[in-house]
Amino acid sequence: MEFTPYECEGNAISLPKLVRKMIDKIASWKFAEDFGSEPKDIQAARKTAEELGVESVTPATGNQLALIAAIARAKSIAEVGTGAGVSALWLLSASEDSVLTTIDEEPEYQNVARENFKKAQVPPARIRVISGRAAAVMGNMAESAYDLVFLDLDPNDLGALLAQSVLLLKPGGVLVIAHALWRDRVPNPALREDETIALRNAISGFSDTDDFISSISMVGDGLFVAVKK
Repeated sequence: MEFTPYECEGNAISLPKLVRKMIDKIASWKFAEDFGSEPKDIQAARKTAEELGVESVTPATGNQLALIAAIARAKSIAEVGTGAGVSALWLLSASEDSVLTTIDEEPEYQNVARENFKKAQVPPARIRVISGRAAAVMGNMAESAYDLVFLDLDPNDLGALLAQSVLLLKPGGVLVIAHALWRDRVPNPALREDETIALRNAISGFSDTDDFISSISMVGDGLFVAVKK
């Protein structure tokens, strides 16, 4: 691949020729965000989340969650951060026989999520809703039993849960972290807020291990994906 010098704040760096050809990254991101459609039952769940003041994954992020679950053929899924059930519905949409365990500390949110699962006609046997602190709940879950673990929570809590999340995964299992770019702040090393540092540390740790294959998608607020070897 051809590289060319590029001036950035007085420092010469090398960028691939492809980068020089990029015209409008924001327009491309928006095109990707608008690609695909969201099922009506998930749209309805999103509306209840907005009424609660709960931030949900974007429709494009939800589509990607469903895609990841489908590619991984995930039958046993764990989620931290139930919210109003938007991401859970996306994850369950990838298969008719997958089972999802979702954890949240807010019973009010989970009551709304249960209603959304019922309205979406999700069979009770396919979803287990647990209220409580994720660290305590995950400590009682079976190790190496899950095909996919999805984390959508306060970035400051990530560090305490990563090790437990990894233990839950089967070989070949997938760890997915929402908000991996954290309002586009994670890529900028000059930004040092607690949440930004927590996410930066969480995802950078996977680049130093041979136990995972990992990548970051720019969809939504960023989606980190790591596959356990």
